[in-house]
Order: sequence, then structure tokens, then C-alpha cells
Amino acid sequence: MTDLDAERAFRRFFDECHADLSRQAYLVTGDAGSADDLAADAFTEVWKHWARVAAADSPVAYARGILTNLARQWIKKQTRERRGLLRLTLMRRDRAEPDTPAVLDVRAALAKLPVRRRECVILRYAFDVPEREVAEILGISVGAVKSQTSRGAAQLSAFLQDLPEATGFPVSRTVSRTVSGSKGGRRA
Repeated sequence: MTDLDAERAFRRFFDECHADLSRQAYLVTGDAGSADDLAADAFTEVWKHWARVAAADSPVAYARGILTNLARQWIKKQTRERRGLLRLTLMRRDRAEPDTPAVLDVRAALAKLPVRRRECVILRYAFDVPEREVAEILGISVGAVKSQTSRGAAQLSAFLQDLPEATGFPVSRTVSRTVSGSKGGRRA
């Protein structure tokens, strides 16, 4: 493959995957401003190793793995920074994004999940990534993906129990139906 061919292939890959990787970064971090930066950083790493990525069974899984690792590092950094700010009592709590209550509730519920569960739930349900591929992306077994996804979906359901009263939309039942229905071929 010539340099020009590699660049064209990478540009096609970027065009096809950028929106999804940005969305994944946003869902994992909950920070819109950092999501595109993380996706850009992931694509920078993908480009550095393009020959290896292009030769992989699933270049998208490779890129998702890079993004997941970058997001994990970002979360750790944010946690350290917040702890430092809390010690200095400089953190403001009055920032509210103009958004619908349901989206805020789902974001808050996702943020309550442990990082690994959040990653599994987001990859499985927001991006419909197969269990085997999620396992490859996260470097864990398929069984771990299944249990983390199941537990994460159950936790989301529990966190969102009060949502139907606020919005009139039965989210917890929908989450349960989605978990037991669309991914494994089972119906609720």
C-alpha cells in the first residue's frame, strides 16, 4: 500500500467512524467538550499505527479500544482534578446544561455506573457492538462483558425507576425490555 493509498483509506475510515467515536466518548465521559478531543486523539493514535489498524480483523474495534483507554485516562484525570478542587472548595455546583429532564436522568444514571459497566452498556446498547468485539475492545472475556452489561442495565433500570413519574415515559420497563429483548434474541 502506498502512502497515498494509506492516507485515502484512513480518510475513509475517519469519515465513516468519527461521529460514532465522538458519541462513544461523550457517552463514556458525559462531557461534550472533551468528546471530540478524545475522538481526535484516538484518530491520531490510529493514524500513527495505521498499518496495524488496517490489518486488524476489525479496525473499528481497534479504534474503539484506543478511545476507551483514552476516555479512562481522561476520567481518572478529571477525578484527580475534582478532588483537588473540592479540597480548595473552588468547584461550582450551579452549572446546568439546557437539556431535557429525561436525558439528564439517563446521563446521571450512566455516570453512577462503574466505568467498566458503563463502557459495556454503552458499547452494547448505544453502538450495538457484539459481545465478542466488546470483549476485544476492553480486553476482558465475553463472560465478563455479559455480566457487566447485565448488571449495568439492571443498575440503570434501578436508577431510572422514578423517571416515568417525571416524564410520563416508562424508561425502566423499556430498559429491561431492551436488555432482555434486542441483544440476545430473548423477549421480555
